[in-house]
Amino acid sequence: MGEPQPILDPLTPAAIFLVVTIDEGGETVARDLLADLPGLRRSVGFRVPGSGLACITSIGSAAWDRLFSGPKPAQLHEFPGFIGERHQAPATPGDLLFHLKAETQDACFELAMKIAERLSGAATIVDQTVGFRYFEQRDLLGFVDGTENPEGQLAATAALVGDEDPEFAGGSYVIVQKYLHDLDSWKALSTTEQEKVIGRTKLDDFELSDADKPANSHVAVNDQDEIGNIVRANMPFGSIQDGEFGTYYIAYADDPAITENMLVRMFLGTADAAYDRILDFSTAVTGTSFFAPPAGFFDALPDAPAPAAATQRESPDGNGVVPRDGSLGIGALRNR
Repeated sequence: MGEPQPILDPLTPAAIFLVVTIDEGGETVARDLLADLPGLRRSVGFRVPGSGLACITSIGSAAWDRLFSGPKPAQLHEFPGFIGERHQAPATPGDLLFHLKAETQDACFELAMKIAERLSGAATIVDQTVGFRYFEQRDLLGFVDGTENPEGQLAATAALVGDEDPEFAGGSYVIVQKYLHDLDSWKALSTTEQEKVIGRTKLDDFELSDADKPANSHVAVNDQDEIGNIVRANMPFGSIQDGEFGTYYIAYADDPAITENMLVRMFLGTADAAYDRILDFSTAVTGTSFFAPPAGFFDALPDAPAPAAATQRESPDGNGVVPRDGSLGIGALRNR
């Protein structure tokens, strides 16, 4: 297995999440940044001793085809989005994801600026979210977030691709969503009612008993013993001025189907619940899928795709192009 990026490292007090789309013609600049990013991270981190600066870099499905030739992670695809009767999880654009994390925000901010400078004129930052630690790993709803994350070898097994896709062993499938919280409605609930929405006690962070835990509570709908394990690195974010308060959801898994199944249960429901009741107070406003390759991937990037002109020729009837190998390209439709 290849050495993974620092996906399994402990959560830090500071984080910045950058989601980027690559402009047409910006592929070369993006490739150059990806190749140089490990060195950029080391340079910035060296200037901020003790920051523990890390950067997990992930690539979207469409961007992968634009940037690289050769094999592609077997399960990499665009985020499908989910529309339930009452709530929906939208699919939003994103070619590259940079998950920056450190003990101090200045280290994250400096590296984020360097990334933006390198991509200037070649890519567009479509989302920047500044995450922070809130008390003892609580979200802005006041509950501890991430208690059920697997630990040790179980975490590695849950998050990292193994022998099922040896070319990308050590990598991880990533899904990110921004959730905005309706804190006025949330605070109108009693603590007991809030606990029933989440499925855990607020102060002590103990899971409610089966008798007390509603079937539509967040914990019941997202029962990892039933669905499978993922590793979450969620962070709170917010703006007092804008009245915006939320959770940046980021899930790492060896198979994106596990995370997607959790979202299906949340938004489309289960046999026992119409939907996850937390969605009455938390609205998903983004949703994007990526793959975080093993760390060594960036030391020797795959070749860029061949230019279209080199792989196609004019069709005999003059009405289009066909591959230069003489085929009609029909077989390629199987993977669409």
